[in-house]
Formats: sequence, structure tokens, C-alpha cells
Amino acid sequence: MKLIVAIVQSEDAKRLQNAFIDHDVRATKLASTGGFLREGNTTFLVGVEDEDVDDVLDIIHENSQTREEVITPGLHPGISFEQQIDPVNITVGGATVFILPVDRFLHF
Repeated sequence: MKLIVAIVQSEDAKRLQNAFIDHDVRATKLASTGGFLREGNTTFLVGVEDEDVDDVLDIIHENSQTREEVITPGLHPGISFEQQIDPVNITVGGATVFILPVDRFLHF
């Protein structure tokens, strides 16, 4: 058994949650905050059998898209510099996924 921890941008969270429901994947949804932009993320915890890991990863990949965003570092919350810096393009979205072994699973 594995525990999949998937961190997605909040903009993708509802779509991913619906895809989990459509594919009968049980997941726990937690609100979280990213460190770089300090914007909202959603973390999903999914316990799956080893043979189902790739299927769940496919669902995550299909429903968490990367996109370009323009930020002005001196004006963006969470990023500050001494002097004004020109706007820059950054890539946001997608998913950060950790797959951990589960030694034991209990349900009470």
C-alpha cells in the first residue's frame, strides 16, 4: 500500500477532486499554503494499493495544469525586494507529488 500526497494549486483542486470522485478514488483534502508565492494550495492524501498508483498519478497529471503567470516581485504579496523589479513570467500550477510506503493501515 502507498500514500500519495499531491499538492496542487487551489485553482486545480475542484477539478481534481471531481476526477477522484468520478474514478472512485477516496482522498482527504487539506488546505495548504505555498512557500514561494504564499498562495493557496490544496493537499490531497490518497491511500492506494500498489497496483493503483499509476492510475491515480494519471488522474492527478490530467487534472493539474501548469500555466504562465506574470508577477511584479515588489508588488506581489510574499515577495519583496528593496527596489522595484520589472514584471517576470513564472510557471504556476501543476502538482507536486510524494509517494510514501504504508507499513500499516487501520480504519476505526
